[in-house]
Amino acid sequence: MNKSIKTLEFNKIKSLVMEHAASSLGSMRIEKMEPSFSLEEVTRLQDETDEAATILRLKGGMPLGGIFDIRPHIKRSQIGGMLSAAELIQVASTIRAGKHIRNFVDDMHEEREISIPIITEKKEMLAVLTPLEHQIFDSIDESGEVHDSASTELRAIRQRIRTSESRVREKLESAIRSKNAATMLSDAVITIRNDRYVIPVKQEYRSHYGGIVHDQSSSGQTLFIEPASIVQFNNQLREQRLKEQEEIEKILIALSLEVQQEADNLLLTVDILADLDFMFSKAKYGRTIKATKPEVNDQGIIKLIKARHPLLPTDEAVANDIYLGEEFSTIVITGPNTGGKTVTLKTIGLCTLMAQAGLPIPVLDGSKIAVFQSIHADIGDEQSIEQSLSTFSSHMVNIVEILKQADSESLVLFDELGAGTDPQEGAALAISILDEVHGIGARVVATTHYPELKAYGYNRDGVINASVEFDVETLSPTYRLLIGVPGRSNAFDISKRLGLSDHVIEHAKSFVGTDSKAVEAMIASLETSRRGAETDYEEAQDLLRDAEKIHRDMQKQMAEYYSKKDDMIEKAKLKAQEIVEKSKAEAEQVMSELRQLRFEKQADVKEHELIDARKRLDDAAPKSSAKKKQQKAKSERTLQPGDEVNVLSFGQKGTLIKKTDEKEWAVQMGILKMKVHEKDLEFIKGEKKPDPKPLATVKGKDFHVSLELDLRGERFENALLRVDKYIDDALLAGYPRVSIIHGKGTGALRSGVQEKLKNHRSVKKVRLGEDGEGGSGVTVVEFK
Repeated sequence: MNKSIKTLEFNKIKSLVMEHAASSLGSMRIEKMEPSFSLEEVTRLQDETDEAATILRLKGGMPLGGIFDIRPHIKRSQIGGMLSAAELIQVASTIRAGKHIRNFVDDMHEEREISIPIITEKKEMLAVLTPLEHQIFDSIDESGEVHDSASTELRAIRQRIRTSESRVREKLESAIRSKNAATMLSDAVITIRNDRYVIPVKQEYRSHYGGIVHDQSSSGQTLFIEPASIVQFNNQLREQRLKEQEEIEKILIALSLEVQQEADNLLLTVDILADLDFMFSKAKYGRTIKATKPEVNDQGIIKLIKARHPLLPTDEAVANDIYLGEEFSTIVITGPNTGGKTVTLKTIGLCTLMAQAGLPIPVLDGSKIAVFQSIHADIGDEQSIEQSLSTFSSHMVNIVEILKQADSESLVLFDELGAGTDPQEGAALAISILDEVHGIGARVVATTHYPELKAYGYNRDGVINASVEFDVETLSPTYRLLIGVPGRSNAFDISKRLGLSDHVIEHAKSFVGTDSKAVEAMIASLETSRRGAETDYEEAQDLLRDAEKIHRDMQKQMAEYYSKKDDMIEKAKLKAQEIVEKSKAEAEQVMSELRQLRFEKQADVKEHELIDARKRLDDAAPKSSAKKKQQKAKSERTLQPGDEVNVLSFGQKGTLIKKTDEKEWAVQMGILKMKVHEKDLEFIKGEKKPDPKPLATVKGKDFHVSLELDLRGERFENALLRVDKYIDDALLAGYPRVSIIHGKGTGALRSGVQEKLKNHRSVKKVRLGEDGEGGSGVTVVEFK
């Protein structure tokens, strides 16, 4: 099995997945990733990856930053060891990462209905260790430095250290500022050697300062001397730093004990974070190769739809449909070399290994993959010089081992079965080996170039021939797998295309046996039939898709029709009821008034009073739609440019400019010019009313005045000229207010513009813009 994993290059897949790991924990999990042979476990692994892929699709990922492998730190704390500040920060960072993940999953449940039971279960297992996280971060910063506030004693010690350092620096600065310092010092700086403050003194003036020499320059001309006057202060500083270190150790030991108490919860947290990183690494890899989750089974059924080799570039790999395990359990693939037979074998084997390891595979939705108990592959030229084995011998060593281990729950892949020896004997061996593995019930895919195996599937149940397509016109393989069609020899066709004379080809054909010719003719007929069937199938599929689309559209339209029909009937009923009620009320009112008139005037009611009452009754009656249509028809006429119209959808009046289409007009509504359908227009009258404030269109049919004038970057004189012209245009357009943008700058342009505007006879008010209008960079002008 390990040999097959290596042969199928599963380790390359692991390396690609590892590129997506967010932490060393995830990388270690990927390194240990192996195919599982349990259907239940493979199903769970696939579900885990699918949940991670769902979150990737919806949210772009999960926050997995800040995770560290803190297991060595935890174990050291368990035996009483002291953790360093950096190690404690890693512990706190990992706790915080777990908290972020808990919050992230909770937020997802609140935002949308999404089923992620496995990730939710793992989230629930994450221990809440926020107090320990805060305790560490309150004592240590992100860079690993212990805070002064970590303890009262540490704060006091560091205060004394700063005081002592200040004294030492004062004395040394006094020394380097003395009148002889420029002569005796190599440089007027204070530096540190062996954790003590020193000054650089020239060799010849060593005795002047006394004290202790801690270092010298490479040339020996400069000595780094701690002057005698500060030795005592440096000693005190050294003692205080030792006390600081002791206090820091006390703090780190106390925090390490806290880690020790939460060791079990921390180890569980690390395991869960490693699981999540592993799951998302697999999902991210699947996204890069456009992979999907297959349906897994333990019946040996493989159904790969548009399968691609995972290690080939997505845009270069040829996708093939591969079926195995239902109608047939053995496939024999024939065809020319470099035609893609070996790639097909590796695609089947590698997709199976990936699926059993919980990885998505590069196929379309609806694909199925079987969980096998063993996968055996004899692929490639494995000639062994060290063992003095030929290619044939090397293959036979592998095949012997496979025959010993294979059973009914195995997947067996043979590449160029029986190659490397006498063709007749090799073909016989290949048939015998295939009979053996097929007989025990294994799922078998074998490639061969022996013509004797082309007819292998015709007289054996559960066996089918297949081939890789070859384009004789271009003399190149298409890499398409054709299940059910054996490969035909293209030697004569290729030779003819390459220029070999006809008589040589015909002479060669005379040496080919009758049986071989019959087989070739049969294969050619099969290919023709297959191409015809494929064309018919594609046409049928196109027709089916069109019919389904039309059916869906018709259903949608019918549903909309009935929905609108019911709504309109309901609205009409309500409207009619309202009109009737109103009419009844009005009639009752009229009748009441008539009775009152008769009572008051003893039936001496004038004719005009009765006519008036009848008119009110007529007005109360609902108007028929026929009358409305008749009235509307009377008002309709052929529209002409210049007509005044009502734009019904906007409830605004406008003027027709020109007809832009057969049923569409350009309409001017105030300062707006729009295209409106003729049905949306209602004619008012043919002559346009004179407008006291002509629109901006007087300057041309496409002329438009902006509500803003931008003067930024203009010269002062040009800007004022533009202001003059713009004010005239804005007045013609009938604007009540405009804005002039001059920017803030030095204020010269703003002052010039405002001075000019204040003296204009049509300007009512000039002010600076407010906060939402551009502030002092804009002047707002209001007209009279």
